[in-house]
Amino acid sequence: MKFKISEQESKAARHPHELFLANLITNHILLFVGLLGMATSYPWLLAIVPAISLMVLGYLLLRARKSLSVDPWFAKCHWQVCARRSRLFIIMLGVMFAVIALLLLITGGDMKPQHYAIGGVGILPTMLTVLVLIVMESDAVHQAKSGIVPKWALERFPNPDAEVIEE
Repeated sequence: MKFKISEQESKAARHPHELFLANLITNHILLFVGLLGMATSYPWLLAIVPAISLMVLGYLLLRARKSLSVDPWFAKCHWQVCARRSRLFIIMLGVMFAVIALLLLITGGDMKPQHYAIGGVGILPTMLTVLVLIVMESDAVHQAKSGIVPKWALERFPNPDAEVIEE
């Protein structure tokens, strides 16, 4: 549903999506690819990527909780959309960590080429999630700019005073 919103409300609603996108693109794609070249010599250096990501995701979740009491309705809805996607991404990171930890336990830390292939299969769902979330968050930025609130957020956080432009 599309609502009439001010430029200030639009900007406040875009903020969480832009931060999440920056994390996904800058951290999980650019930084990861940059560090991947050094992973053969320093494999633990790759831990920087999820560490930064968890800090950003933690901020998004805490700020979304605070948004329930301090932000205008439209921005609050978009913070909650972003928080829901952040939780999904945290779950995917947890699955990835579980696969890698299990692989390290099984191999005793002595990784052979076939173990890297198994680890890659464990990382693949997280990589696909990053790509899907980039598309979803890009659309969410557009929705925040256009005054659109997803149906589920509207049902959970109704606002009878909001001026509807189109349904």
